[in-house]
Amino acid sequence: MRVNQFEQRQRLPLPPEEAFEFFGDARNLEAVTPDWLHFRVVSVEPPQLEENALIVYRLRVRGIPVNWTTKIIEWEPGRRFVDEQIRGPYKLWEHTHWFEADGQGGTWMTDRVRYAMPFGPLGRLAHRLFVRRDIRRIFDYRRERIAELT
Repeated sequence: MRVNQFEQRQRLPLPPEEAFEFFGDARNLEAVTPDWLHFRVVSVEPPQLEENALIVYRLRVRGIPVNWTTKIIEWEPGRRFVDEQIRGPYKLWEHTHWFEADGQGGTWMTDRVRYAMPFGPLGRLAHRLFVRRDIRRIFDYRRERIAELT
C-alpha cells in the first residue's frame, strides 16, 4: 500500500487551549470545509469529542455521494488529536491535528494527513490526476476560513 502524506502549518491568534476547543468540536468542521463538497456532519457519538468518539459525515466527492465515518483514536486536550477513517473513500485516512504555543500568545496548528488510495493502479492514477490537488484545495480553503474565523 502506497501511503501519501499532506502537511500544513498555520498560526492562529488564539492560545492552544482555545484553538483545540474550536477544532475539537465536530460541528465546526462544516464551517471550514468548502461548499463544493456538500459536507455535513450527520452524527457524533458521544456528542462531545473524546477518544473513541465516532463521527459520521455525508459529502460529495466530484458529484458522487460519500458516507464517511472517522474515529478519534488519540485525544490529548489542548495538544493534539487524531482521527482515522473507519469507513469512507480511502484505503487509509489518518489526520493528526497538533496545537503548539507560539511563544506570543498564539498557536501553531499543524495538520498532517496520511492517506492511501484504494483500487491499486487506478487509485494511484486518480491520485495523480485529481485527488492530490483536491486535498490541497480543501486545506487551502480551510486555511482561509480559519484565518477569517479566528
